[in-house]
Amino acid sequence: MIICPSCGSTVDGDLCLGCASCGARAIGPPLANAEHKLRSFGRATVVSTSGLVLFAGFLSLVTATYIQFKGFPLRLSALFSFVDLPAILSAGEVTAWQVKWIALPVAIAAIWSGARLVRSIRKNPDLFIGLRAARVGFAASIVATLMVATLIGITVPERLRRHQWKVDAGYYAQAYTIQRALLEYRALHGTLPTPDDFVEGLSALPDPDGSIAEALRNMAPNGYQSNSVVAAASTKSKPLVRGTALRFATTSANVDPPSVSFTNYDLRLPGPDKLPNTDDDFVVRDGLVFKASELPPSAAKPSAP
Repeated sequence: MIICPSCGSTVDGDLCLGCASCGARAIGPPLANAEHKLRSFGRATVVSTSGLVLFAGFLSLVTATYIQFKGFPLRLSALFSFVDLPAILSAGEVTAWQVKWIALPVAIAAIWSGARLVRSIRKNPDLFIGLRAARVGFAASIVATLMVATLIGITVPERLRRHQWKVDAGYYAQAYTIQRALLEYRALHGTLPTPDDFVEGLSALPDPDGSIAEALRNMAPNGYQSNSVVAAASTKSKPLVRGTALRFATTSANVDPPSVSFTNYDLRLPGPDKLPNTDDDFVVRDGLVFKASELPPSAAKPSAP
């Protein structure tokens, strides 16, 4: 079966006799195959170029980030010394985290396609050349991918720690908001609210930005307790000392001893798990904010009213 070069239809038989569709005829037999064929370098070029571009691109981004850290122009001593290795590592971590959503998919695609092309070059040496260059580019793709993945992995624990700081900061803000509301309540009424009047009393305070209402919504039920400690003066008479002069004085019959009242309170806010009385709760105790896990075991439980 032969394809007619004029109309593209298939011809069964000799094309010199003419095409049945268009009537075109071949002027002679087809040319013989070439005795020597040139092998292709295209696949090796694709693999080597993609790997080297990926590796060089990542290094150039790290260099640009390092220059941002150190400023430009760089000192000559900084270029030829290894004193700034921590700064270089920090620049690599920042760069890897910024380009992770672009670099990782591109690197994975480069490794997958490079592996297939290197395998085809190795299996068909008569058709393709440049196996060594293809292997160099494939190795550069793997090295660049490992560098990006390693630098991202180094930053993960620190980023998780900073994320926890951000979460804790939100709960600390709610705890200090309630502490501010309690101070305002005591300035107005002279004392702190009782557990029964806690929500109602703080809700009546001025709250233009709604922060007090938001903190009260996130508070645990029965999470507020208050108590009072009364210090009274002693009424016992002191024994007379020998040689002391005595004189009569008029005193009232019923004199109450002076006393001072100190009001204390405990307040618990559920942590990220939203469950009360767990280790991630936040405890406000007389104006100080703690994590429940940071309190000693004896002080972790709130005092009874």
